[in-house]
Amino acid sequence: EVLRSFIPKVLNIKIYQSLLENSASEHSARMSAMKQASDNAEEMINKLTVKYNRERQTMITQELSEIVSGSEALK
Repeated sequence: EVLRSFIPKVLNIKIYQSLLENSASEHSARMSAMKQASDNAEEMINKLTVKYNRERQTMITQELSEIVSGSEALK
């Protein structure tokens, strides 16, 4: 009699444990994906910042070159 009442409880516990493990696994996978996405976004920001700074420096150099050329032409 005790064994008959014990088996369904153990079965319920095992099923519940499986559901919890599945949920934990899903959360872990989502966290991993979000971490990877954050890392990729940070890397992209860094690359775009470098590109922006290079373009900005090129424009500044070009403007200075034009100013110097104009100044030389006035002499």
